[in-house]
Amino acid sequence: MKSDIRVCSAWRDRHDRPVYTLGDTCPDCGASAENAVPAPFSPEDPNGEYRRALKRRHRQ
Repeated sequence: MKSDIRVCSAWRDRHDRPVYTLGDTCPDCGASAENAVPAPFSPEDPNGEYRRALKRRHRQ
């Protein structure tokens, strides 16, 4: 589930601090806004299968 809070994609170059918004563009500079929250996991995680199996074993 994506977060509604977005951050300016160019804040490191154009602003002193992150600029957060609920819209698709930055209210200050007009650059596109991106999701402010990183994904909780990576689909390309090579060890994800083993980590989930280990959690299942310890839950029993």
